[in-house]
Amino acid sequence: MKFTDGYWRKRAGITVLHPAHLQDTATTSDTLTVWAATRPITHRGDTLNSALLTIECSAPAPDVIRVTVSNYTGGRPRTPNFEISSSPVEVSVDQYSLTSGALTARFTPGEKWGLDFLDPDGRRITGSGWKGIGVVTGPDGDYVHEQLDLGVGHVVYGLGERFGPIVKNGQTVDIWNEDGGTSSEQSYKNVPFYFTNGGYGVLVDHPGKVSFEVASEMVTRTQFSVAGQSLSYLVIYGPTPADILRKYTALTGRPALPPAWSFGLWLTTSFTTDYDEETVNKFVGGMADRDLPLSVFHFDCFWMREFNWCDFEWDPRVFPDPEGMLKRLADRGLRTCLWLNPYIAQRSPLFAEGASKGYLLKRPNGDVFQWDLWQAGMGLVDFTNPEAREWYAGKLRRLVDMGVDSFKSDFGERVPTDVVWHDGSDPERMHNYYTQLYNEVVFEVLREAKGEGEAVLFARSATVGGQQFPVHWGGDNSSTFESMAESLRGGLSLTSSGFGFWSHDIGGFEGMPDPAVFKRWIAFGLLSSHSRLHGSSSYRVPWLFDEESVDVLRSFTHLKYRLMPYIFGAAVEAHRTGLPVMRSMPIAFPDDPGTTYVDRQYMLGPDLLVAPVFSAGGEVSYYVPSGRWTRYLPATGEASEIEGPCWVTETHGFATAPLLVRPGAVIPVGARHDRPDYDFRDGVTLHLFHPQPGRTAVVVPGQTATDTVFTVSVDDGTITVGRMGDALPWRVRLGDTITELAADEDSCTLTLG
Repeated sequence: MKFTDGYWRKRAGITVLHPAHLQDTATTSDTLTVWAATRPITHRGDTLNSALLTIECSAPAPDVIRVTVSNYTGGRPRTPNFEISSSPVEVSVDQYSLTSGALTARFTPGEKWGLDFLDPDGRRITGSGWKGIGVVTGPDGDYVHEQLDLGVGHVVYGLGERFGPIVKNGQTVDIWNEDGGTSSEQSYKNVPFYFTNGGYGVLVDHPGKVSFEVASEMVTRTQFSVAGQSLSYLVIYGPTPADILRKYTALTGRPALPPAWSFGLWLTTSFTTDYDEETVNKFVGGMADRDLPLSVFHFDCFWMREFNWCDFEWDPRVFPDPEGMLKRLADRGLRTCLWLNPYIAQRSPLFAEGASKGYLLKRPNGDVFQWDLWQAGMGLVDFTNPEAREWYAGKLRRLVDMGVDSFKSDFGERVPTDVVWHDGSDPERMHNYYTQLYNEVVFEVLREAKGEGEAVLFARSATVGGQQFPVHWGGDNSSTFESMAESLRGGLSLTSSGFGFWSHDIGGFEGMPDPAVFKRWIAFGLLSSHSRLHGSSSYRVPWLFDEESVDVLRSFTHLKYRLMPYIFGAAVEAHRTGLPVMRSMPIAFPDDPGTTYVDRQYMLGPDLLVAPVFSAGGEVSYYVPSGRWTRYLPATGEASEIEGPCWVTETHGFATAPLLVRPGAVIPVGARHDRPDYDFRDGVTLHLFHPQPGRTAVVVPGQTATDTVFTVSVDDGTITVGRMGDALPWRVRLGDTITELAADEDSCTLTLG
């Protein structure tokens, strides 16, 4: 929200109080409180009829400092609140500064107001200077804002799922979940967290609407504002983007580890298409006949009868024997997923039950909140009511007992504010936070039934902490190259906001994709953390496009399954550290200014560079960082290696896409291409690319994050490979092409690149 009219003036009807100078301070062993006068105090009379702002600093974790700015402090506590973990931290406090680990907040004493954040060497990384803090009074209510300085060349990333440029400078961003598709400023997944290439990140601790002006009101500052009398934010020191994400996810929750089978290919019925059990069997059989190994079959909305969403009952007209069907699919090695949402249509028998027991959200006059958007007369489950949570969970447990393996937890964004919540939550704060309660209920049902490491969602909406309940997909995109690119930007923005796993609808959701769009999207989809074929009013089985689509899907599905030891290793890292599987180039290469604005490519794990092709003819341009990179999928007529840093322009057929291996990488490749869930350590192949002097630990995970660790060392032209703890490692000479290496429990083929 903008409050100024240019640099000097405020907008009409708005007054803003700013700290004029530091009036006084107080300290405890781990807090610093500062009182700031909003006008110069030259004599005692100036203390009358004037505001005194309170700024409190504390440290919830090492390298993290919380700042709370308040005007009036007598307001009642409002809920909900983000769940932010704390950890032991040594805090150093004096009259004007507080230090947490490597980060210091220092106030300027005297008549010149200032709050600086300093790195371990005492260098200022950002701060709030003249007119940075503001208490606003205007025709639309009261607000508090903060403005943190951006240094020369500093840019901002994150703020949840955003479909515009990955660099947020120059943008106005409102943190407010909406069902707005992928082509506007609206977003399903809003996260009031950002990081910069200046060595720090910021989390605004407010679950409701937060308005960001990122170098768009003051071009040298990031402004954020909330309604009310108080604003709390956390500054997180890195210094690298990867460090910031580790520390941010330690505060807000690390993602659960999805099961290995979920990384395979998902096929759905699509949305409004006609389908029954015969259709399902035809699609599943057609995929098997064409050697297209499926992992999951998803039943979208119309597994339930129209106007009854949700009653959690199979439509008997098209699925007369659901338990038998689920068993038959399981016997074919398939997992199953069902669509659901948190809305209860008036025709559903559950509506009357939920309304009578107080499980549905109410208006201030006591009526059940209802409208006709999406489903006729629908109400909303009030997940702030523990009994309503259990009621809803019980419906899902029955489906899990029937044989369902996963749920697509759709919607969760259309949450009204003219309502009363069971636990008294503030409606503005609950609008974004509702999705956290919703997805938590669904995820916990699966975790309870399936066990740790076996629960997975396909969720659309999210806020801070939502990364704990993977996987999230990008929402309702269109079947065009432009929408394919905006989907990638949204995904990279989301994974820059603490989310470790992400997916999207291969081919686009709305419309029937041109075969060229579909085939290019296949490569992008199978080189993502999770891969789903899904559409709105048209099917996504490849033979409906052309026979080449079948071949392309087979090739990239087999490729992903062979890469599962590497991809699942990246998944384990996301689970343990918060680093996403799909990483933007600025996260992976923070010291390379050539990556700053790049948002049409990404790193899949630490060592594979992926550049999706966004053209029918196969023309693609992408950036290669420094070093000697190797093409994993050589294009016709192109050299097998690229020496960076440079921009590359080339043309790819549908069977290839730019997939490059980082110099010095060791890529573990599995022995199977028919399924994603196998023993990754059995017959694994280690591919070495331009081995560098030194030692590398290659982690080949089991499906439950149990690891086999191979060590690879290079010295004087000799490569030594061994398992951690082996007394007799294997030794080969550089220049050998293939050396067979055997072990008692694991076999390893070392391929030298």
